[in-house]
Amino acid sequence: MVGLLALMLAAFSLAAPLAAEAPREKASVATLPPMGNHSVWVPDRLTQHNLLFDGDSGEVLGMIDSPSLITPKTPLFVRSRNEIYSVDIAHSRGTRGERVDFVSVYDATTLAFKHEIVFPTQSGSSNTSQQYAELIGERFIGVFNQFPNTSVAVIDLVERRFVEEIVTTGCAGVYPIDAHRFAALCGNGTTVAIELDESGSFKQFSRSARFFDVVEDPVAMSAGRTGLRWTFVSFEGQAHTIDYSEGTPVVAASWSLTDEAERSNEWRPGGLQYVAVHGKSGRLFVVMHQGGAGSHKESGPEVWVWDMATQKRVGRFGSPNLTAAFLGSFMGVTEDSFVHDVLNWVLPSGGIHTIAVSQDESPLLFVRNGMLGAIGVLDATTGQSLRTLSEAGLAGPTLRVP
Repeated sequence: MVGLLALMLAAFSLAAPLAAEAPREKASVATLPPMGNHSVWVPDRLTQHNLLFDGDSGEVLGMIDSPSLITPKTPLFVRSRNEIYSVDIAHSRGTRGERVDFVSVYDATTLAFKHEIVFPTQSGSSNTSQQYAELIGERFIGVFNQFPNTSVAVIDLVERRFVEEIVTTGCAGVYPIDAHRFAALCGNGTTVAIELDESGSFKQFSRSARFFDVVEDPVAMSAGRTGLRWTFVSFEGQAHTIDYSEGTPVVAASWSLTDEAERSNEWRPGGLQYVAVHGKSGRLFVVMHQGGAGSHKESGPEVWVWDMATQKRVGRFGSPNLTAAFLGSFMGVTEDSFVHDVLNWVLPSGGIHTIAVSQDESPLLFVRNGMLGAIGVLDATTGQSLRTLSEAGLAGPTLRVP
């Protein structure tokens, strides 16, 4: 007993000077730099939050929680008010009980919560939730609802109020056009443009001609925007561009992403968020794979690039090995190490499900596999792999460039 007491006293005597020398931690509040051209939101469906990354440095800048959804909707950003908006839901008993739908408003410098805007409809949620919550100009948010109607809830961000529910029977999504108009994609092969008045209330709508066959060759919710035009891509690889600059949506002639030889080798689009457009250059990016009918959700080993003005392919980018990058980050392996090279060689690449492109003069292409928490960063002009965004959670099907 005396010996044990002596050992304890000796341990305390050794620990005391170390404790005295340890620096004291001081509380501080970090702030975010202004939202850059190469920022990207990365949702994680398992941990139920969105991470904000700097695509140039690869660093995590911040995080916003968005629980209780199948996949968190990616946050929306308005620079003029320096605010970030997240469409969320909550239940009074955690996973059950009374449901409340609301828009959470955050300061874009500190990520401090500012206020919330409750709305009475029930917002939709799906595997990707693409086009389920979008800005209409800088004043309004349109939220796609599925229960009990397919509709769009309009929320006024300036007056912090719910405006009204616009029923869109048979049509889904919110595709912004301008400050008072948005489009929806319809199950009869058409699209509708919906116009709001100055207060955000419904004013009128117009419908396009039928441009796709919902049974023979449907289009995905994934689409890319160039000004007042949206481009949709069908499962078989037909590109459909809709011009919303006039009152009635105008359908341009469709064109094929593949030639006869590529079709015979079963090259086709596929993934989860597999379409992106760089507006200034008019380039269309699509994830491509080889597969038969019904393979439209499979990942692809390549991203193909087209000049939409000439309808000619101008690039063909290979996928980085995101499996190696994901596992390597858990092992503490750096990308320039020999071990990482071995992982690249040994592990099969899972391919790409999701892409997003920045809209600046030197664009980056962000790519991810929906089952992995690693984001590849490519030069969108050359396809060169630049870096990997690690510590990006565990899994998620979407990305958003603010």
